[in-house]
Amino acid sequence: MKEPDDQDTDEGRSDISKSDGKQSSKSEAKSHTKESLDATDETVTEGEASYLEDEGSDLENLGESSASSQDYFESGASQEPPVPPQAEEEVKKKISATFYYEYGELVSMPFVTPDSNIPLDFLTLEHSFGYDCRRRANLQLLDSNTVMYMAGNKLILLDFKTKEQTYLHTSSGQGIGAIGVHPYKTYFTVAEKGSYPKIIIYEYPSMRPYRILRDGTEKAYAYVDFNDDGTLLASVGSNPDYTLTIWDWKEEQPTLRTKAFSQDVFKVTFNPENEEQLTTSGVGHIKFWEMAFTFTGLKLQGSLGRFGKTSTSDIEGYTELPDGKVLSGSEWGNLLLWEGSLIKVELCRTGMKCCHQGPINQIMLDEGEVITAGSDGCVRIWDFETIDTADVVDETGLLEIEPINELQVNKNVNLFSMIKMNEIGNNFWLAQLDLNSAFLCLGICSQTQDPECLFSFHSGPIEAMAVSPLTYLMVTTALDCSFRVHDLASKNTLVQMKFKQGGTAITWVPQTVSYSGGQIIAGFQDGVVRILELYDPKGLAVFAGRKKVSDAELYLKQVFKPHNAMVTALAYERDGEILATGSKDCTVFFFDVELDYKPIGYINTPGPVCQLEWSSLSHPESTLLIICENGYVLEAPYPNIREEDNHDLVSYEIHDMDIRCFHFSSIKSKILRSIEVEKRAKQKELKEKKKEERRKLLDERAEDEGIEFPEEEGEEEEEEEELPEIFIPPIPSPILCGFYSEPGKFWVSLGSYDSGFLYHCEFPPYNKDSDFKQQEDEPFDYRSLEDTEDNPIQTITFSVSRTMMFCGMRNGAIRIYVLNENDTSLDSLGDYWHFNMHDNDNGCVKNIAVSFDDRFLVTAGTDSNIFIFNIYSSFLLSRDIKSKVPSPRFGLELEPHVEDIEDPKAYSIEDARRKREHDKLMKEVEEIKTGKREQIKALRNEFLKLLEMNKELPKHMQLKQTDFEIDSKIRADINRKTALKIQQVEKELAWEKAKYELGLKKVQNRFRDPLDSDTVVVYAIQTDHHISSYRLVRPSKYSKFKRQSQAERRMSKMERFDKEGLGRKDSQKELGAMTSIAEESLLEKGKKFRPRTLSEIMIENHIEKTKKLVQKAEQAQHKIQQRKKEWEELYKSKPNDDYEDPKDVQAIKEAQVCMGDFNLKTAPDYKIPEHMRINAAKKEEELGHLDSMVYTKKKYMNKCILSLRDLKLAVVEEIQCLVQELKNIQTILPITKHSSIPLVPRIHPEEVPEKRFQYDEATLLKFKRKQMRSQEEKTDQIKQGPSGFSSGGFFKLSSGKDGEITTRDSLSRSSRASTFSLEQPKPLDFDKAEPTEVELEIMKRDEVKHLYMQQYLTNRIKELMVTFDAELRLLRHQKLKLDTQMKLSDLHHVTLFQEMLLLKNFEKQENILQERVNNLDGEEQDMQWKINETLKEMEEKKNEISKLQEQEKALYAGFQAAIGENNKFANFLMKVLKKKIKRVKKKEVEGDVDEDEESEDSSEEESSLESDEDESGSEDEVFDDSFCPTNCDPSLFELALQLREKRLDIEEALVEEKKIVDNLKKEYDLLSKKVKGVAANLNAAEEALEAYQREKQQRLNELLVVIPLKLHQIEYVAFGEIPRDLSGTLVFSNRSLGRLQDRIVQLQEENFKQQKLNKECRERRRMLIREKREMAKTIHKMEQTVRELMISKFGRVVNLEALQTLSVNSTLEELKIKKLRKELMNAKEMKMWEEKIAQMRWELMMKTKEHTKKLHQMDGLYIKKKKLDSRLNTLQTQQVRSFSFRPFSGPEVLYEGS
Repeated sequence: MKEPDDQDTDEGRSDISKSDGKQSSKSEAKSHTKESLDATDETVTEGEASYLEDEGSDLENLGESSASSQDYFESGASQEPPVPPQAEEEVKKKISATFYYEYGELVSMPFVTPDSNIPLDFLTLEHSFGYDCRRRANLQLLDSNTVMYMAGNKLILLDFKTKEQTYLHTSSGQGIGAIGVHPYKTYFTVAEKGSYPKIIIYEYPSMRPYRILRDGTEKAYAYVDFNDDGTLLASVGSNPDYTLTIWDWKEEQPTLRTKAFSQDVFKVTFNPENEEQLTTSGVGHIKFWEMAFTFTGLKLQGSLGRFGKTSTSDIEGYTELPDGKVLSGSEWGNLLLWEGSLIKVELCRTGMKCCHQGPINQIMLDEGEVITAGSDGCVRIWDFETIDTADVVDETGLLEIEPINELQVNKNVNLFSMIKMNEIGNNFWLAQLDLNSAFLCLGICSQTQDPECLFSFHSGPIEAMAVSPLTYLMVTTALDCSFRVHDLASKNTLVQMKFKQGGTAITWVPQTVSYSGGQIIAGFQDGVVRILELYDPKGLAVFAGRKKVSDAELYLKQVFKPHNAMVTALAYERDGEILATGSKDCTVFFFDVELDYKPIGYINTPGPVCQLEWSSLSHPESTLLIICENGYVLEAPYPNIREEDNHDLVSYEIHDMDIRCFHFSSIKSKILRSIEVEKRAKQKELKEKKKEERRKLLDERAEDEGIEFPEEEGEEEEEEEELPEIFIPPIPSPILCGFYSEPGKFWVSLGSYDSGFLYHCEFPPYNKDSDFKQQEDEPFDYRSLEDTEDNPIQTITFSVSRTMMFCGMRNGAIRIYVLNENDTSLDSLGDYWHFNMHDNDNGCVKNIAVSFDDRFLVTAGTDSNIFIFNIYSSFLLSRDIKSKVPSPRFGLELEPHVEDIEDPKAYSIEDARRKREHDKLMKEVEEIKTGKREQIKALRNEFLKLLEMNKELPKHMQLKQTDFEIDSKIRADINRKTALKIQQVEKELAWEKAKYELGLKKVQNRFRDPLDSDTVVVYAIQTDHHISSYRLVRPSKYSKFKRQSQAERRMSKMERFDKEGLGRKDSQKELGAMTSIAEESLLEKGKKFRPRTLSEIMIENHIEKTKKLVQKAEQAQHKIQQRKKEWEELYKSKPNDDYEDPKDVQAIKEAQVCMGDFNLKTAPDYKIPEHMRINAAKKEEELGHLDSMVYTKKKYMNKCILSLRDLKLAVVEEIQCLVQELKNIQTILPITKHSSIPLVPRIHPEEVPEKRFQYDEATLLKFKRKQMRSQEEKTDQIKQGPSGFSSGGFFKLSSGKDGEITTRDSLSRSSRASTFSLEQPKPLDFDKAEPTEVELEIMKRDEVKHLYMQQYLTNRIKELMVTFDAELRLLRHQKLKLDTQMKLSDLHHVTLFQEMLLLKNFEKQENILQERVNNLDGEEQDMQWKINETLKEMEEKKNEISKLQEQEKALYAGFQAAIGENNKFANFLMKVLKKKIKRVKKKEVEGDVDEDEESEDSSEEESSLESDEDESGSEDEVFDDSFCPTNCDPSLFELALQLREKRLDIEEALVEEKKIVDNLKKEYDLLSKKVKGVAANLNAAEEALEAYQREKQQRLNELLVVIPLKLHQIEYVAFGEIPRDLSGTLVFSNRSLGRLQDRIVQLQEENFKQQKLNKECRERRRMLIREKREMAKTIHKMEQTVRELMISKFGRVVNLEALQTLSVNSTLEELKIKKLRKELMNAKEMKMWEEKIAQMRWELMMKTKEHTKKLHQMDGLYIKKKKLDSRLNTLQTQQVRSFSFRPFSGPEVLYEGS
């Protein structure tokens, strides 16, 4: 390693920027053994071994890596002698601040095959044209001119002013995960990817490695961030571990480490205000971390954000607010404000619109403003205070805010990140966005400037690339729809062009086609192929007003569409005569280049085409190699070019082409098997050699020593393992690339299972009958490729001399093989150069190309990076050389503009031809159909003529209709088929019918049903006057319901308690009464079924008597209590001497406040009264009331007009009848005496609008005929549309000849008139004769009569017309007045609606303020209620204390009275009574929880009692209360002891009550303080509400109100004229003005009345004072009289109330009743027992008799027994005597003895 001062420099530039390829990354493991070797030499000598060895810890080897390692430790530590390893572990040493790593020892180096002559600097990076805009935080600012970003395995530092690039390579060679910059811009970090990757911290601007952090994650880092002061570094890993680590980076030690989450983590940051807090976000989560000290030490504690009701979202952008809250974005574009781990509020824009249309990628806090950047391309600035104080206002959890500024960068742009530039006085930002992968300079300030694009790149993978065959130009395209031309020499982008679709294939037109080399052909996503021409615009003629001329321009020369899918390959034939295009649609199209790319035809391929290559000049024939992705390789010959275009061909498909096919079959398993066989054969041969050598040695020893050694027995052969099985992948491996080797032979590289080899294949012979899909072909040769088992070759190209093969790998690496000349079999494929350049995960090299002179190598990958390499360092171009852009062709500027194909659905060449043929065929078919129709029409006309001729014949000669039928079955069959077709059509049109019916219903519901009445116009008969009704819509929603306002004050708790309490008490009383009634009813039912005894009657009588006495006493007591209450209420109602009537006080206060106060609503200090406060709900109610009034009046007027219309219909009907009658009369009168018949009034269509929707069958048939006529004639007039449908829509009214409406009523009337005319007698046709005189007289009379009737009918008709017109004019006059009122109501409606809208805007905030006031008011009332309850309890407890004290006094007084006077033991007994003794306090145990507290209280009380006893012990020693003294009354002594117990009980009760009173006082004080605080808050809230009401009133005052006035109503005149400015005027109605004037007189009268009333009240007061004195004297006299009467009657003053309430002793009476009941029960029991005794005596007597009888029986039996015994003895004696002669005397003795 080198010190910073020893760093090598080259021409003032860093060695790092130009010689990245000269350093090694794997030398760390060897550095402790080879200190003197250079990094490059070490890598070359060790070769591949340096890559295979594990990387050792740099920190362990620092002491031996270089001589300058003494600076690694602090200066004090470096002077100490070396310590053993154990001591090193114990002593923790710090890294020196001046220590640096050596960049050359860290950086990874290219791999070169050992023992090869390939130099390490085979490729040198010249420039990078790419930028991966889709990587997070891939743009960091180092200083005001330099930015850095990741590009594959390179970190690029770009000076965006000079456009110079500096490169740093990774140490792992596997890519970069994340980058970061120190807050002070003095360091930057590179977090790499790989196996346990490192974080390398470089110093800036020296760019020397300063610190290395190890073992922070397993695979890759996702994000790194410094804390605000730069002392700590946070890193988070990616899959699989997602480790979050906090580093003390200067000491290279991890401070804290934990797992961040179980899914991808996008970002980690420190809180700028508190470095102990961190935030991480990622897929579906956000997590808040805090460094906390636990019992095990410092830990990272994470709290996962809970989304709650909000949908779970990926969090890309967030920022920490100063107070600890976090503001984050969401996928749908709203802002989420987090507090703790919960969402406090979700922020959106007005109208529930999202803050951004899509995810928010970054959120920043800058200078008191919040800046957000979203994927919609917008940068919006929000007010920080609004966001910081945001809170939920309703259940939705949303709060609407608006940005204070915004900038639309561009449409369809994704803003990924923004960085503020540190320029003083400027507010410029660098933005990373996905607009052709650019980063811009944005100016965000009060006057936002248009963004400036600093650099622009491709967005997404680079799809295609091509290099010019003549100069150092390169063209690239991608799916971002851009097309760019780059200059390799000057390292600039010359020109770019945009299209509608992305480019997918590109190639430079060969020089044989375009001699200048300026034409480029490109294929696109939609299958279009475009030919572009590159030229230098400076060579064109200069026109006036032309813009600035650029270095190069592109011109669209030609465009055509051969394919319907993505174009994947383009290839020109070696002579440039044929162009072949391949596509994903499995076709290859051929074009004739010489004939302006005339289509030749296409062939179908068995799979999607991925590569096309024409054979080179070394091949005898020109053939096309077609490589398909699915394992097929085709060889197509040179297509036949038709000289003339055959227009009869339906398709361009070529059928007669002899195509050879190779269907790849996997041989990898066979190759692996053969390699294993060779390996085992070599091992076996080696064993045989060793065995032979051993045998020779033994033979030599035997010859030398003369001893024969026994031959070794053959060793047992080891069992060989089975060879690998032959495996064919079920899914064929894709072919990635390939190239020709020899005629009919080619090399291919495959992916998936068959990767790792290059396969040499040969086409089988052409067989016309072979099937491609059933064909299986194997390669005949292969080449093994090292380290490509999982990293196959993606693309291959060769140098111009074909001595170098350049390979682009899947992992982004570049591999170069050095070949021999003309080595088509790749026999020399072995030595190679390998280096990782693109990203190892996402940087697959899709394109690789070499410049025309083999100086430059260009690679393009899927990571959006394009790298330019110099192949030989000795051929470096100077900076001043530029590529030559081709000059424009002559007449280029005069060529017509080529129309581009922009529609992706446009027809391809093949589709267009097929469409043309199809249209041609359809046209021919239509012509045949037209001819047949004409023939059928002619036959039909001839048949109709025959039918007419048949009708003209006589009836007996006419043919019947059935005679024209050839076969009746045909018509029946036709009818049946017609019916079936009708049913089928009805079924087919059922859905359409339902659809149109539903549509008609919807239209009616939308436009017709809301109408209450349509416009009806009634015309006058004789004049032009008319009157129209109102088109009346049903009442609006405001008049239907009354919305409850949220701004109303809620009922307080006291009011609710008062209301609910009474009802609750009443219900409880009713419930108790009901239960008592139920119990009594049950008792009564039980008593009904048993008779009452005399004792029960006596008891009931006694109880009834007692009840009456008690009731009488209670009534007296009740009267006394009622009288006391009345007295108390009377005394309470007695006003004080300074009492004033509250009404008077309020009136005086109002007078003082409002007297002389004439504030208008526009005054700034105007206070809105409570009853005049308005809100949106009240305004809606007012609006609804107005709508209801308008609706009622309009409806009434419509009713009148409809009545008038009905009157006209009746008049017209009557006039029709009269006219018909008049016509009948005029048929009799001579013509000379006819008067003019009045015209019948016409009913206009507007008078009966409901008839428009009525139709009949004739109307429908007429409509059908019109439709058929319009189809047949097809005239221009009919094409414009029939006029009859312009007014009536689908339903048309049937009209008469005169255009009148023929209604059903008119038809009925005309029918009646016709019947009237038919009833007139018709004159009979007789021969005319001369009339007689009588007949003449009769005729004269009839004539006079008819003349009179004629005149009468005419007058009647005129009268009807005039009367109707008069009614119409009268009603018209009324309607005009109503119209005026309606216009005024409309103006008022507009005003009310504007006020309602304004009030709705204020409603939300007003509801919040009112809710706060209501809450505080409720809280105050609740506390006041609690205070009142506390005061009541205190009053009750005080009353109880006073009662206890009175009991104590009564106890002492009673005892004193019992002792009596002059008792010598009085002092002793009093001491006994007052003695303080220790006693156990009796308490109820309220629960297990309070036992300990009670025991403590009892112990304290016991101790206090003990102390009191000890203190009084000196006094108690004089006497002993354990026994009664002599001569002392024992009853008094016992009484003293009993009363002492009572006294102690009273004292204990007093102590408890006083404690309760003290607690209540404390609670009262606490509540009083809270009430004061709540009252202050309530006053503040009411003031805020009042201010808001005032602001609302001011906004309402600003609304304009239209008031129409006449000139005579304006009394504001200046100098006799009305001034122009009327802003200072007031508008009063005459009624209001008159009321104000009358009010002046009323106030004067009220003032006079008040003065008179005041005088009368004063006189009344004097009189009452006088009466009060006299009443006091009278009361005193009456009290004295009562006292004297008591003394004279009772001897002393007694309590009359006690006498009145004196009643029986209830206890005594109850005892008496109990005694009586007991006696009765005892009597019953005695009687029962007496009955039992009598029963038992009777039973005893019966038993005695029975026993006597038994004794008599026993006595008789005893006598019988006695007799039997005597008889037996006699018999025995006789027997003894009879045997006395025997000598034996034993039995006798025995008998005697017995």
